[in-house]
Amino acid sequence: MENTAEKKKILFSGIQPTGRITLGNYLGAVRNWRLLEDTYDCLYSVVDLHAITVRQDPAALRKQCLSTLALLLASGLSPEKSILFFQSHVAEHAELAWVLNCYTMFGELSRMTQFKDKSAKHADNINAGLFAYPALMAADILLYKTEMVPVGQDQKQHLELARNIAERFNGIYGDTFVVPEPYIPKVGAKIASLAEPTKKMSKSDPNENSFVALLDKPDDIMRKFKRAVTDSEAVVRYAEGKDGINNLMTIYGSITGKSFEEIEREFDGRGYGDFKAAVGEVVVNEFAPIREKHDQLLNDKAYLESVYKQGAEKASYMARKTLAKVYKKLGYVAK
Repeated sequence: MENTAEKKKILFSGIQPTGRITLGNYLGAVRNWRLLEDTYDCLYSVVDLHAITVRQDPAALRKQCLSTLALLLASGLSPEKSILFFQSHVAEHAELAWVLNCYTMFGELSRMTQFKDKSAKHADNINAGLFAYPALMAADILLYKTEMVPVGQDQKQHLELARNIAERFNGIYGDTFVVPEPYIPKVGAKIASLAEPTKKMSKSDPNENSFVALLDKPDDIMRKFKRAVTDSEAVVRYAEGKDGINNLMTIYGSITGKSFEEIEREFDGRGYGDFKAAVGEVVVNEFAPIREKHDQLLNDKAYLESVYKQGAEKASYMARKTLAKVYKKLGYVAK
């Protein structure tokens, strides 16, 4: 009997192993990734090659890579449904990045906002990798015939560049790359800093009270929420100019599934102290099983190794086919 099941689209996303996965990363990306596994053929990579545009301590980076993979698994991603791997284990990422560097214009790279931001933060280390890493990001995506890429506001520019590079290469050599589309989640919470609610929550923020990390202890989580910046009105309602409260309501609603109207009714007549404690509590309860599972996985080195080795094998199989096609188009002599 003919199989009429529609082929799933391929979706790729990567996460850097630097810093810590925050509440913002979790609600805005990681939690949604597990919801995509049934709809798409997903590849999720710990993008360790990207990490070295900024100096890393080798032992800390190795530990952070394993911790990040463990957190993805603990957050519900399944190695049976998705391909999970370390970027450095698939050599084709670096090989295709070099090719794409030669089809990426200097002007395009110099317009990248993240290059400008990171150059300002790391003025003593403005290296060529920092400048050219959007070409590596394009390689990450184009290697797998990726059709969908989950993107937040800060990654739209990079995906647009990947599309431009793919179209440029296809225009010269004929149909080679799939031109990827952005996947904009229907409910993708944008979480702001607890200390400066007009800014995005960031794991690289030097102010520890500005973000909550998945591995923070419950007491630390509660303390950070109690210190969260709000306003002087002391009324829990979603409104323009109430950035701190709007952010806390977004966090509370994202975890509990309650609408802003329901949250306003629940906390009617109650002060910010009660509300901050309630938000802290739902976050603690959401993170507790993830943290426990993460610790178990880190202690099971054999299982973690089996996940990333099998993931790299599957990813390499797909990547090799794309790279062979690219090399043939370029005129390289076949091996």
